[in-house]
Amino acid sequence: MEMKRLSGRRRAYDRGLRFLLYLCAFLTCALLVGIIGYIFVRGLPNVTWQLLSTKPSTIKGTIGILPNILNTLYIVFITLIIVLPLGVGAAVYLTEYAKNRKLVSAIEFATETLTGIPSIIYGLVGMLFFVQFCGLGTSLLAGGLTLVVMTLPTIIRTTQESLKTVPQSYREGALGLGAGKWHMIRTIVLPSSVDGIVTGCILAIGRVVGESAALLFTAGMGLTINGFIKAMGSSGATLTVSLYMYAMERGEIDVAFAIAAILMILTLVINLAAKLVGSKLRKK
Repeated sequence: MEMKRLSGRRRAYDRGLRFLLYLCAFLTCALLVGIIGYIFVRGLPNVTWQLLSTKPSTIKGTIGILPNILNTLYIVFITLIIVLPLGVGAAVYLTEYAKNRKLVSAIEFATETLTGIPSIIYGLVGMLFFVQFCGLGTSLLAGGLTLVVMTLPTIIRTTQESLKTVPQSYREGALGLGAGKWHMIRTIVLPSSVDGIVTGCILAIGRVVGESAALLFTAGMGLTINGFIKAMGSSGATLTVSLYMYAMERGEIDVAFAIAAILMILTLVINLAAKLVGSKLRKK
């Protein structure tokens, strides 16, 4: 009788926990859908071809964000092309080569600490070091290097955790067949860790695309249309910086929502492209 009562209580407890889990999952999904839906409902009607294909002009009285779109793509490209080799290489070294476990633990603690530092501090340090000390001036290159420092801990930690999930038997089997250390890492370990590397890349893209505080200090607010090489040495406002300016400085709330919708679409496209590249690498 006591066992039946206990099992009944346990079933009620399990049902209650299951209900709470489903409720939390539903609220999370509903909040996400609500935010995205509200931004799209407010922003998409204000997205026009003129907005996407022109630059702002005070004389003509027009509003365009083409320079901001190009600057965003430029800064995503320059950040990823630098941070991915550095982050993946550091993670491979810490996981596969480093022998001093105390040093590895210290580096891991440092990367976890750097992940939680507010972006405004990165912007201040980037302004003092890249803009002033290195003499890069307020430019997309200075902003990109600042974002490299900001996203490097995320790439290192996600790649490192992914490398740790590769079974040790894979490494031992490859080495037992006569493969060298680097050949084993290149052909066995890294392909098995593609999912973690792609996840780190997506997280880095999300932080780069959504960053504004650090770029205000380093990349500036230029609105000219330049090629990639020339843009690296000149000031340029990204979409998030322009969103802040239109919403807070000019009071153009409709334009700000349009930029927010474009940002979400751009982030989705870049993330899908990263997933596609990851699946191609996994097949190889």
